[in-house]
Amino acid sequence: MEEIIFPNQIRMHRRLHGMPMQELADHLGVSLSAVSKIEKGYRRLSQEQLIQVAEMLDCSLQDLYVNEQNSQQDVVQAWKREQERRSKINQNAGLKTLGAGLRHIRSDKGLTLMEVAESADMTLSVYHRIEMGQREVSEKEYRNIAKALSMTVDKLKTEIQKLNDAGQLEDIIEHNDTRYKVLNNARYSNMNYSASHETDECLIPLYGNSNVDGNIIIDKHSCLREVACPSNLQNKRGAYAVNLCTRRLGSLLSSRSIMFIDPNEIVSAGDIALYYISENETKLLSIREDENGQLYGLRWNPDERVNLTNSDLTKLHKVVTINL
Repeated sequence: MEEIIFPNQIRMHRRLHGMPMQELADHLGVSLSAVSKIEKGYRRLSQEQLIQVAEMLDCSLQDLYVNEQNSQQDVVQAWKREQERRSKINQNAGLKTLGAGLRHIRSDKGLTLMEVAESADMTLSVYHRIEMGQREVSEKEYRNIAKALSMTVDKLKTEIQKLNDAGQLEDIIEHNDTRYKVLNNARYSNMNYSASHETDECLIPLYGNSNVDGNIIIDKHSCLREVACPSNLQNKRGAYAVNLCTRRLGSLLSSRSIMFIDPNEIVSAGDIALYYISENETKLLSIREDENGQLYGLRWNPDERVNLTNSDLTKLHKVVTINL
């Protein structure tokens, strides 16, 4: 499941519940230091962990996001100052030039973000932030990226320097700066954040109606409309979107949320997936693993465990991104 990072109000809700940081750390299975970084918006969370936090703090996912309308101004301003600080550090470190160079070379080779990310053993969001000039790169990561681009490290560095000297990266850097500001502002005003992605005019079908049992009915012969496809699903065969029309997740997610599905991705513990019980009827499951390593699904409102056999795994379609 794609990792996400965002300005949040987790600490405020934790304190309102009188919950020690250690209790939240134990619930997530991470260290105290990790929880501190999560609450400051410096460390990434998986979507499954995010749902676990909302469950434990008895609030919706939207309540955890910082936004200018509902959040304390000192929290909003602190996050903005941190973004400005990181931006200056990145600029001084030449990360914008590196990111623009990687994007230029990747595009020239006809490779997608996902293809390079997977070859470099990174998540899509991490590699996307590198191309945006918003993340430092370790030596190992640099080697992996160079290999993903079928280049040596020295060749990659030389090529980026040549592109920069020729002035071919200025437009990309300007585009990245503009895109970064748009994404940054959107996190406060709309609370409509998913894993970082480029916006392209690529559309995929949207399905989803709920029945009386809270199952989601998907009629592939009649889509509700088409929606913008996130970059991690572009060129993915069979990808589609689904309305979160069921309340079997309670109030954790807004009913306006849209789930983006990749039917070809392997589903594992910690993922959220659609389980097809018939050609058109699905159950939305949180995938877990028992003590024997066997996968099973969980549903809420009411609580229900769905046991899965090995043959059932082919009936699971992975939720790769959720737009709130």
